[in-house]
Amino acid sequence: MELLPISEIAKKAGIPDEYVEPYGRYKAKIDNRLYDELKDKPDGKLVLVTAITPTKAGEGKTTTSIALTEGFGKIAQPALLCLREPSLGPVFGIKGGATGGGLASVAPKDDINLHFTGDMHALTSSINLISAVIDNSIWQGNPLNIDPERVVWKRAMDMNDRALRSIHVSEDDKKVAPRHDEFVITVASEMMAILCLAKDAEDFIARVRRIIVAYNKDGKPVTVGDLKISHAIMKLMKDALKPNLVQTLENNPVLIHGGPFANIAHGCNSIIATKLALKLAPIVVTEAGFGADLGAEKFLDIKCREAGLHPDAVVMVATIRALKMHGGQAFEELATPNVEALALGMGNLEAHLNNIKQYDVPFVVAINHFAQDSEEEVAYVEKWCQERGYRCSFLDGFLKGGDGSKDLARQVQALLKEEPSHYRPLYPLEAPLKTKIEAICRNIYHAGEIVYEPKAEEQLKEYAELGFGNAYICMAKTPQSLTDDPKVLGAPTGFTITIREVNLSAGANFVVPLTGAIMTMPGLPKVPAAVKMEEEPW
Repeated sequence: MELLPISEIAKKAGIPDEYVEPYGRYKAKIDNRLYDELKDKPDGKLVLVTAITPTKAGEGKTTTSIALTEGFGKIAQPALLCLREPSLGPVFGIKGGATGGGLASVAPKDDINLHFTGDMHALTSSINLISAVIDNSIWQGNPLNIDPERVVWKRAMDMNDRALRSIHVSEDDKKVAPRHDEFVITVASEMMAILCLAKDAEDFIARVRRIIVAYNKDGKPVTVGDLKISHAIMKLMKDALKPNLVQTLENNPVLIHGGPFANIAHGCNSIIATKLALKLAPIVVTEAGFGADLGAEKFLDIKCREAGLHPDAVVMVATIRALKMHGGQAFEELATPNVEALALGMGNLEAHLNNIKQYDVPFVVAINHFAQDSEEEVAYVEKWCQERGYRCSFLDGFLKGGDGSKDLARQVQALLKEEPSHYRPLYPLEAPLKTKIEAICRNIYHAGEIVYEPKAEEQLKEYAELGFGNAYICMAKTPQSLTDDPKVLGAPTGFTITIREVNLSAGANFVVPLTGAIMTMPGLPKVPAAVKMEEEPW
């Protein structure tokens, strides 16, 4: 299919030329002044796409988001898609690109997956500017009385590099003592969270100034505001605050903006892009990272409350292949029909649907169809959903694009008309931090006991004393299991969750409990996706 010039895609989305800033022929930035012009228009309907617990069998959440948008196009229902920006970590690591697959893709693929419009570069540069200024301030006589052992701001790069998880800085410096430091991946940094939670440029800079980067020798917080570099950060970030416009292979408009991970960050695209999309289109499709225990929970408990959004529907994505893995069938045997394993694996789907029910938002089950799915397995899933009164649609977006997704589009369209959303968040913000953590662990993960290591206990107490008792909870947990152990599949209950430490993101207004062995700087696999690209044309 032939791509259209980005000016034509903007016109299709209802964006006037004066707000379109082209970056080449097929991508553009959208001036945020457009929202001010449209702010009095009523919002469209908001549809969240989420999924069961991911497996290496594949679920296809982003592919489904794109396919659903294409399906809306085929049934003449205008819709706009909002996605996150890919990180180079997964692109060159395990997952590969994040632009969908087959005929359910966004384009230009390589541009989006790699440098795109420079947002990741701006974020990484801003993060490392703060680190450079902190260490320079210490070297230049330490006027802020920073305790070098309590610098909490981390350097970043947009790449998986386990060697940077633990480093020493100022190693050969005769003026200051060397200290331990570490890198996080850019998409897990608080700066990314702030980009995606900010409502506008003024809100962004106010949040940046509140970032706690260190503590002084009296135990008081030191902020970016104290460093007096917020305007320098804004110079780096001013264009990154503008949403990016691209298109699907069927020439439907897509806004891609912001890309926090959902296992160690909040996993949603920017509020700026989503709110603009809701003014431009009668239906907006968006997705949140990983399963409903991570991305969807954070979308519904953090993003929606911060932005004042009212989600209207949820699409729960699964595959028969993945459900059979959750039921105990080996990956190598997934081509063999196995209704017994499928029946056991449905527990994972049920657990995630029960999670969504707690927010009182109506849903559709979307099954990505594979040629190897047997008639008996398809019939089992259809009957299982029918017996429970769940809407269910099988889709072939990967192979057929919009034509393979029309039924899903019609199902979502009917859901929006017939079943009103009564969205409510899981926990009240004014509840104590531990109460909110335990609400997520018990109600969303289905854990029994929550254990706090001594460091986590001390941190929670300190953050409450600093005035962050009303902060959101942004859990850091493996995406591969409902538990904090990535090896545990299915739908376990009554297990123990261990909180080993808790980080504070003051500008984002959330605390981040780290569970199990979760890392904020991922590593590359034995054979990275970058190596596999050797066989592709460059």
